[in-house]
Amino acid sequence: MEYTAASLVSRVAGVLGSKADEVIADVVRCLRREVPQLWSNADLVRMTSENITEHVVGVLAGLEYGIEPSEIDPPAAELERARRLARYGTPVTALLRAFRLGQGVVLDRLLAEIPRLTKDAELVSAASRLLIAMANGYVDDASEQGVTAFQEERDRRLQWRLSLVNEAGLRIGTTLDIARTTQELADLALDHFADLVTVDLLDSVVHEHGTPAPGPLELNRVAQAPTAQGGQEPTIRVGERHTCPAGSVTARALTTGRPSRHTATPTDPADGFATHPAGSALVVPLSARGATLGVARFCRHRHPVPFDDEDLFLAQEIAARAAVAIDNARRYTHARATALTLQRSLLPRRTAEHAAVDVACRYLPAGAHAGVGGDWYDVIALSGARVALVVGDVVGHGIHAAATMGRLRTAVRTLADIDLPPEELLTHLDDVVIRLSAEASADPDTETAGDIGATCLYAVYDPVDGRCSLARAGHVLPAVVSGEGTVDLLTMPPGPPLGLGGLPFEAAEVDLPEGSLLALYTDGLVGARDRDIEAGLTLLCHALAQPSVSLEDACDTVLQALLPATGRPHDDVALLLARTRTLGDHQVAAWDVDADPAAVARARSSAARQLAAWGLEDLDFITELVVSELVTNAIRYGRPPIRLRLIHDRSLLCEVSDAGSTTPHLRRARAFDEGGRGLLLVAQLAERWGTRHARQGKTVWAELGEENHAGLLDPASLL
Repeated sequence: MEYTAASLVSRVAGVLGSKADEVIADVVRCLRREVPQLWSNADLVRMTSENITEHVVGVLAGLEYGIEPSEIDPPAAELERARRLARYGTPVTALLRAFRLGQGVVLDRLLAEIPRLTKDAELVSAASRLLIAMANGYVDDASEQGVTAFQEERDRRLQWRLSLVNEAGLRIGTTLDIARTTQELADLALDHFADLVTVDLLDSVVHEHGTPAPGPLELNRVAQAPTAQGGQEPTIRVGERHTCPAGSVTARALTTGRPSRHTATPTDPADGFATHPAGSALVVPLSARGATLGVARFCRHRHPVPFDDEDLFLAQEIAARAAVAIDNARRYTHARATALTLQRSLLPRRTAEHAAVDVACRYLPAGAHAGVGGDWYDVIALSGARVALVVGDVVGHGIHAAATMGRLRTAVRTLADIDLPPEELLTHLDDVVIRLSAEASADPDTETAGDIGATCLYAVYDPVDGRCSLARAGHVLPAVVSGEGTVDLLTMPPGPPLGLGGLPFEAAEVDLPEGSLLALYTDGLVGARDRDIEAGLTLLCHALAQPSVSLEDACDTVLQALLPATGRPHDDVALLLARTRTLGDHQVAAWDVDADPAAVARARSSAARQLAAWGLEDLDFITELVVSELVTNAIRYGRPPIRLRLIHDRSLLCEVSDAGSTTPHLRRARAFDEGGRGLLLVAQLAERWGTRHARQGKTVWAELGEENHAGLLDPASLL
């Protein structure tokens, strides 16, 4: 039989087609040996085996029937197999190498059959050349289609990874809460590429211990996300502390800062599971700003494809973004805790009992986004059984605002000790704020230079006459609840916020009968994002009108009515409620004193009779000495009218007023001085003493405790 090159190729293909199983087996053996990536999992094994069979059968049939190589259709699943290889991270060179190796095996078998059918060397050569050309054409077309599908899948995977990294930037770090941020990392990974995620932070990071202690690393499980469909559960729960053994993959990731990929879940306790180990795992440290914060583990047990190097790179990208968000949350949490500790240390821990008022106070720091601010309140005991009530608000938030608040609160207490009227006190406090702003502006290390400002409301209540004097510096108006339950906002002259300078402050005086409730607060109570100040004031008045069994209950009622039911307020809140008392005639006694030295004896006698009426005979000697010295000084150095007043409260208060403006000063008399020992005597006998000025005249006062006794006086100490 005579052959042409084409008929000889057809005949050889037909002969070899009857031995297709042998050829397929040869190709499979060759590819298993030379390209093991194609057999990395069961899914690829099945697809590769099926595609080899279809390739061999299709090529032999095409050669037998003379079909052009470009018209021989590759297996229908070949493009899907190329996409799977790209999805599994197999390099494209493995795909091309498989085509060439398979071509070589089939071509060798075909070329070996040609000499058996003809001895014509020229025909053998022509048929061989034709066979090689057709085989190359088929492989070129098939590999081109496979590479195109492979690259399309690679591009799609790249776009998916980029979009996932972008999504991580949007989903992770939405709050400044460490637990929420770590859980966002775990949930994101669970949604897209892992079946189980755990996040552990170093114990030193969670509790701000500083550098980790020597020895095994202590970790805190802060977040985890197991799959909901029959997933395995970690043996360590969220919130539990555990030890990371030295030499474990977790310890290596924490100490070296390098991630690792594993074909099975690491066996150290940090990765223990209640069921079988996972099929693949990534261990990625969480590092930010040069510090390692913890470690995240991503595991697969349901996903058929193990993690590859690209998955590890993706996990690193997401973990890096999450680590920065965690570090931001950690720094904010630490700064907020520091500011809150400073704030609470600068606020009064508890308010002392006063004869003038019963008080209840509340302070609530702002939510996470705003941070701790500079709101404060204070209750200050003044001379004459009076009390000062203070509420203020420093501009800004954080440690700077809290520190400024502490300085202003100290300044208010210092100014209150010298018994300044409210409007004068605010004037001096305004100067203090201006000086603080100037100092901050001159300091290059101060982050918030020049922005110091504050508002303040200062009220002085006198229980003797039941009057209250108030002045405000840019602060919200106080509210008063009468004994009948009527709520009104006090009408007060407006005052500029502290720190502007050059503008006057004015005081208002109101009568507050016994049982009246005075409410002082900051704007964080009545202001909110979803309502204006007027609506907040209306709610406040309505809440204050509600009957309460105690002031503490009244505070709770107000806060529940005006603040959000869940979460913290948007701004700091300070609330001070004071219910007034009055001192009746049975607690106060007063006498007009003539500007005559002989009136000193009458003043002593009047004071002694009053002490007997109050049952304070033990204080006779001390009181007579103090009255004698203060009245004598008023007659000698002051101006009429002169008035003596005794107030019996928790202690005995002795006051002598005159119309003069000369302030007495304490000094130590020399050995041969005839005077100068009176105020020294008063200072040693009294628990406290001082001078306060009024618009006309002054008052020198002394507070005598009932534990004082005349026998305690050492005359030698007065010399």
